[in-house]
Amino acid sequence: MAYINSNAQDDLMSLLNEKEDPIVNYTNATFKTTRLVSGNSVETNAKGDLQFLIGHRFGRLNSGWRNLYGIDNGAMRFGFEYGLTDDLNIGIGRSSFQKTFDGTLKWRLLRQKYGAENYPITATWVSTVYALGNEWPDPERENLASSRLSFNHSLLIARKFGKFISVQLMPTIVHRNLVETVADNNTVFAMGAGASIRITGSVRLNTEYHYILPDQINSTIGGENVTNSLSIGIDLETGGHVFQLHLTNSRGMTEKYLVGETTGVWTEGDIHFGFNVSRVFGGKKSH
Repeated sequence: MAYINSNAQDDLMSLLNEKEDPIVNYTNATFKTTRLVSGNSVETNAKGDLQFLIGHRFGRLNSGWRNLYGIDNGAMRFGFEYGLTDDLNIGIGRSSFQKTFDGTLKWRLLRQKYGAENYPITATWVSTVYALGNEWPDPERENLASSRLSFNHSLLIARKFGKFISVQLMPTIVHRNLVETVADNNTVFAMGAGASIRITGSVRLNTEYHYILPDQINSTIGGENVTNSLSIGIDLETGGHVFQLHLTNSRGMTEKYLVGETTGVWTEGDIHFGFNVSRVFGGKKSH
């Protein structure tokens, strides 16, 4: 007569009664890159990843055929962003427009997840300091180095709905150490909103809008009133690069210019064509 070893029997019963650990699933690729159009998205680079970004913004389409409808009057920005951790990134950049240097700290505070644990949103904080490198407009007056500095702070709150639609809110503060007149606020408050719609696995349609709360900026820029920034574009992913093509009424390519320094009016043809190119080195491809 055969007997079953009691230890083996206990191990078998333990195996049968063992429950699988609950699985937490994190939402990936809420947006295709770290930029929605010109402004930041909630996405961050993974730990150890280095992202190289090039942005180009041409002049206004209504500038006429002599300027080749804006192509003669281009501006560019290039930058690097590095993942200290999966959730904490640092970055530097330089724009030819106003010879501006920028440094950024980006921290993903919360991440959308489902399964054993559920959280409905992803939230990322972005802080940027800007330093102008152009000539002083009036070199004869006393000019302070601190007058070259501006700052941006944004809380990005996004949610991905299924596989095809993502939305993002962007409460934003931009502080300028120097403004044109005392009638202008040094600190400007704005509310941004954006969306991304997946067309195919490698193509997305994006939009981005920044609304400036009223009665904060009274001076004109180049004789034009400050307006709200509106951008529309598409993302094209090709072999490790992401190309972003867009139309916008903003000439600058960072939050400092989107909030408080946009003067273009869409209905009057003050539209700029632009593009961003993004490449991540050592990165994990998102799907």
